[in-house]
Amino acid sequence: MKFARLKTDQGIKLVGVEDSGDGVQYLDLAASDETLPETLPRLFIEDAELSRAAAAFESAKSTDKVVNGQLLAPIDRPGKVICIGLNYRDHAEETGSPIPTEPVCFNKFPQTVIGPDEAIVLPGVSQKVDYEAELVIVIGKEAKHVSAADATDYVAGYMNGHDVSARDWQKGRPGGQWLLGKTPDTFAPTGPYLVTSEEVDDPENLPVKLWLNGELMQDGNTSEFIFGVGALIEHLTKLITLEPGDLIFTGTPPGVGDARTPPVYLKEGDSVEIEIGNLGRLSNPVKAE
Repeated sequence: MKFARLKTDQGIKLVGVEDSGDGVQYLDLAASDETLPETLPRLFIEDAELSRAAAAFESAKSTDKVVNGQLLAPIDRPGKVICIGLNYRDHAEETGSPIPTEPVCFNKFPQTVIGPDEAIVLPGVSQKVDYEAELVIVIGKEAKHVSAADATDYVAGYMNGHDVSARDWQKGRPGGQWLLGKTPDTFAPTGPYLVTSEEVDDPENLPVKLWLNGELMQDGNTSEFIFGVGALIEHLTKLITLEPGDLIFTGTPPGVGDARTPPVYLKEGDSVEIEIGNLGRLSNPVKAE
């Protein structure tokens, strides 16, 4: 199933997405079952809630409960946004970096998360803001000390994500820290939908594409993962309790602007589009602060 959040004249609604050859329709789940939780993390906590959401979706389809509005980030203000660096073999090679022997982890703050068509805002203090298309894992239930073999049981679904990066604040700063380069406001677009796990046949064999102003800049595949979904969740839950709605950005394929000759950085007026497998297309404009 595909879920989205929609800003409508009647407020923010959790909707099911019907994506067919005739176009995309958004179906109001609460119109069929007003007792459903209003946010995805609450919906994921109990399997029964997901079953009720699926039933509400079918009912909304049969009774034409279509609603229109502005798409928002599927998960609003996640508790944790954890990111993995250098997780594609071919991307590590293009940057001249050694292949990591364990996941390279950093984080973004919740206010980085924006939705489709919201603007990526370039900080006035950065002149080297880069793009990075990424598959995002959405955690569906509390996870601690989870084995790689069991990890997919804790995954609610997947989304397109964009790990926007201020390279001049990520690299060469005192102590080698990445935090300020990765977590300016608006630097984590996600969406347009959350696609539940059963609709993603193999998260480790998905095409990953990014277009900048209509030009294809990244064209990779998650088959190049160094650490797959299970390995990442096993590694993180050795130390961290993951909770419903937490996001894991899984790294980016080659083609980033900073590795090009000459480098390519985002500028005001740009438009970025990301498409990963069957997760829909995430589009965001770029503007200066």
